[in-house]
Amino acid sequence: MVWWLAYIVLGLFTGFFAGMLGIGGGLVMVPTLTMMFAAQAGFPPAEVLQLALGTSMAAILFTSLASLRAHHRHGAVLWRIVAQITPGILVGTLLGTLFASTVPAKPLAIFFTAFVCLVAVQMIFNLKPRPARELPGAGGVFAVGSGIGALSALVAIGGGSLTVPFLTWCNVRVQNAIGTSAAIGFPIAVGGSLGYIFNGWGHPGLPEWSLGYVYLPACIWLVPSSMLTAPLGAKLAHSLPVATLKRVFAGLLIVLAAKMLWGLFIGKG
Repeated sequence: MVWWLAYIVLGLFTGFFAGMLGIGGGLVMVPTLTMMFAAQAGFPPAEVLQLALGTSMAAILFTSLASLRAHHRHGAVLWRIVAQITPGILVGTLLGTLFASTVPAKPLAIFFTAFVCLVAVQMIFNLKPRPARELPGAGGVFAVGSGIGALSALVAIGGGSLTVPFLTWCNVRVQNAIGTSAAIGFPIAVGGSLGYIFNGWGHPGLPEWSLGYVYLPACIWLVPSSMLTAPLGAKLAHSLPVATLKRVFAGLLIVLAAKMLWGLFIGKG
């Protein structure tokens, strides 16, 4: 199979839905890349999930930067919050990647699937926390940032599905919560990418052209194709029934995660 073409198709699909629904591409990329890597020669079965997580996080690095710039132009980023939460984000992402590199693939796959199902349920029922309080102090923001960073690194997402609910719960206007979350996604991607590169560096048996747990040939095709369709998805979000699309997309997430589990537990014996 011509795998570069498959990476392009995945990037086009991921970018489109990421732009339309405001979600991180990792939720789609991780299970799909896991299945793609497992089907190729030269990928050790015990490492395909970590490679998918690292490659997805590296791709998100570029898409998050583009999203950050777009929201900044609209004045939607609260940079004071970004500055407060970033140290915790960086600590959390590095710890999350370290944990992911030491956990066997099957338990990590179960955790990823459980998280995907939670996100899918939230999308299906449009669950949102009620605004209840103000942002915590510096220590509280650091702790929350560490938790968001660690969980985001474990499942290779930009953090929007965690950051936006937290900020809106703290009475941040939803437009600013989305814009600030986009900015916070960049340090998550930076810390996550560095963590997966460092923890996979020199690991025996990884495929050629791997930078730690980041598979560069996949990134080369994923990044430009996803950035190409993300603006189109964002534009169509204003004219299509997004609530219906979210439910369809949530169903797709569950199917992809279930198929990934099947491959790791059943398909490989």
